[in-house]
Amino acid sequence: MSIADYMSTKLITLSMDDDLGKAKAIFDQHQIHHILVTDNKELVGIFTDRDLYKHLSPAIGTYKETHKDTAYLQKKIHLIMTRDLITCAANLPLNEAVVLFYDNHISCLPVVDEHYRPVGIITWRDIIKILALQHKKRSE
Repeated sequence: MSIADYMSTKLITLSMDDDLGKAKAIFDQHQIHHILVTDNKELVGIFTDRDLYKHLSPAIGTYKETHKDTAYLQKKIHLIMTRDLITCAANLPLNEAVVLFYDNHISCLPVVDEHYRPVGIITWRDIIKILALQHKKRSE
């Protein structure tokens, strides 16, 4: 079993110059936790919902919202995104991916091609689901 068998290939990406407002809209619309950041189709970073909420005021969208709160929505993704990425190829065995998650304390693993273009993503939630389904199948 390789990552290619389980990764999501329906990728949602941002560019480095997109802002927090666009990222927030994507997170809200798609119910995801990670967005890959690309520059000329090459993977350059990752932006998580945790990154977003660390930089947003809790007053956003409420009657307490101020101009300063909404100004933060204009902050560019490249100022916040994670640049030091752990990635893998689609042919990586699933058990090696689990080790990458554990050893590097990461919550997602972008899958890239030989040109460092993203072709998929797998998250710790996906890994838990895979393991749970395998366990259930063995228990039947």
